[in-house]
Amino acid sequence: FFVKPEAFHYFSVCLSLFKLFKFLFILDQTLNPPRSLDRQKEKPKTDKQEVEIRQRMTAAALAEAMNRDFDHVVEALLNTSVDLDSLEPDSVLEERWIKEVVTRSGMKFRWAKLSECRERPNRDVHRRPPPDPSSLVPRPPVVTIMGHVDHGKTTLLDSLRKSQIVSTEAGGITQHIGAFLVQLPTGEKITFLDTPGHAAFSSMRARGANATDIIILVVAADDGIMNQTIESIQHAKKAGVPIIVAVNKCDKLQADPQRVKRELLAHDVVCEEFGGDVQAIHISALKGDNLLALTEATVTLAEILELKAEPTGAVEGLIIESRTDKGKGPVTTVIVQRGTLKRGCVLVAGNTWAKVRFLFDENGRAVTEAGPSSAVEVVGWKELPPAGEVVLGVESEQRAREAVDWRTYEEEQQKLQEEQSVIELKQKVHLDEYRKERAELAHLSWRQRKSALYRANKSKFSVRPSERTQLDHPSLPLIVKGDVDGSVEAILNILDSYDAQQQCELKVVHFGIGDVSENDVNMADTFAGSVYGFNVGANSSVRQLASKRGVPLRLHNIIYKLIDELKDELSSKLPPVVSENVVGEASVLAMFEVSVGKKKVPVAGCRVQKGQLDRRLKFRLIRERNTIWEGE
Repeated sequence: FFVKPEAFHYFSVCLSLFKLFKFLFILDQTLNPPRSLDRQKEKPKTDKQEVEIRQRMTAAALAEAMNRDFDHVVEALLNTSVDLDSLEPDSVLEERWIKEVVTRSGMKFRWAKLSECRERPNRDVHRRPPPDPSSLVPRPPVVTIMGHVDHGKTTLLDSLRKSQIVSTEAGGITQHIGAFLVQLPTGEKITFLDTPGHAAFSSMRARGANATDIIILVVAADDGIMNQTIESIQHAKKAGVPIIVAVNKCDKLQADPQRVKRELLAHDVVCEEFGGDVQAIHISALKGDNLLALTEATVTLAEILELKAEPTGAVEGLIIESRTDKGKGPVTTVIVQRGTLKRGCVLVAGNTWAKVRFLFDENGRAVTEAGPSSAVEVVGWKELPPAGEVVLGVESEQRAREAVDWRTYEEEQQKLQEEQSVIELKQKVHLDEYRKERAELAHLSWRQRKSALYRANKSKFSVRPSERTQLDHPSLPLIVKGDVDGSVEAILNILDSYDAQQQCELKVVHFGIGDVSENDVNMADTFAGSVYGFNVGANSSVRQLASKRGVPLRLHNIIYKLIDELKDELSSKLPPVVSENVVGEASVLAMFEVSVGKKKVPVAGCRVQKGQLDRRLKFRLIRERNTIWEGE
């Protein structure tokens, strides 16, 4: 087989060209690969579950981290050198077996980071240490007037101040704490606190007892010792405050001061006549009789107590009342206990702070400063602090913000802990119920178990959550508004004493200080509740909105009338009580039938044993204590 030389040369040239084109093609494919080929070469990515592991993990902890059960860990350790017979949920696994279990389960592992919990520095403010005795100066005593409602506490204060407070009070009873500075004819000054005597204002009386040096216990000579009198004695003993008894209304014919003193013995209040150390002064607050002797007794006791305070340094005090004023904003009544309160001071109380803009005395006059034992109204709070909080002065606004931030943080942490404990308790109860329910159905197959669970929960899930709550027992949602913090506190304390939640659930949706607003009405409409206001108003637009939405507005300025209306509304929500009244009894002597048309009607011949029988009433036939028939 012979080939010409020219043909061989031609063949070699073609082969060289073919090799060149093949090289260029491969180069082009390498530099610019087709998209379709890229898609073919790409392998589908599978995201493996990541498991956070750490040293000395137990089998149960590893199963929880993998979101599996303990049996899965046991299966993953099959065909290994681990002794599975002795493996328990609390057994500690070695590092290599932890990794082996995760890898065999088709998961990835990553080591847990060591979290460094850095503690937040405590930036709270506290009271100053006790002062140097050489820096103390005498201060006026703080005297709280306490006693039962309508025993003449405010009338006594009126006589001392030569004022007419009683005439301005709704219902003639005190419903707020009042603070007044009284200058006696002899020149001494006394700060008086007037506390409410109604049963609803127990917390206000306790607050007055804690802020005072001396308590004047007013007891009416005609009424004697009453409930709030006993409570006031208990507050005084708990606070460790000395008592002066003012036996009031001695000008009445029915007055018996000796009976009052004898009744006080039962409560460990021994007057001087019976060998004790408690002064008892007979007075008439209305006519002003013997008031000088009462003030002299107060001043004498104050001298014995040697009341002194430090007038310099950061101010310390106590909030006895707080309210929101339309023109001034949040306003608090503060009794200064240490230091001097001036305009421009920065104060911290509770979870809020203030830069004092104005100070007012009890007559509404602006003052520039207030020393120890003075009671003043403070304007300039960022938010309204609750009554009973301690007021502390700080050096700057920045320091005040730090203290408030720390207190808010502490409160949030405490609330989180409480909520966490509640959640854990509910989870435990739910898990126990679930296990109990599953144990009862353990003998069934999964299909039978599913069918049984569906039948059991069919009625439960057929009703919407909103309808489900409506079908439950009746409830009364409330929106509570008051003029001052103490009034709202008193109403909430009354609501806390409600103990019939099983019959009608009482829910406080919202409470606040100030007049009733449109938001309050809208909220009451949303929850189908009522708005209760104490010593507050509602403008015409709010009243129209409430009338249009059908929201009850219940505004009162006397506390017991508000309580009475709340009781009436709760009673109207309760289902009617069915009571039976047996008016007659009879025994059946014989049974026979009477023809009425074509029908035969059974008739019981009876003899009346007790009372009388009335054909208009209901009858019940009883045989051997079993009800056989009931009807007309």
